[in-house]
Amino acid sequence: MLAVLELGWNQFIVRKWDVIDVKKLDKQVGDTLSVEAMLVSDEDGVDVKVGTPVVNGSKVELKVLDQFKDEKVRVFKMKAKKRYTRNLWFRASLTKLEVLNIA
Repeated sequence: MLAVLELGWNQFIVRKWDVIDVKKLDKQVGDTLSVEAMLVSDEDGVDVKVGTPVVNGSKVELKVLDQFKDEKVRVFKMKAKKRYTRNLWFRASLTKLEVLNIA
């Protein structure tokens, strides 16, 4: 089974046992959550169900594996000929999820 879900304003194509990184969710490690899928299909693409906006009765079960911070990203700003520079760093907070079941 294949599903498309929306978490944290991003869409993900997932299969059973996939591990995805999403924007931080307020869940503890080991918790499970279920979301409705926007699209559900089999691996061959023969039986496809498309929702408006979600497929009624669809359920994707996810398990929280970890809460972590991403690698540092450098944010550098500069204005030419004005002697203005700004150097900042940013680390996004992420949640690692594992797909347990797609129904």
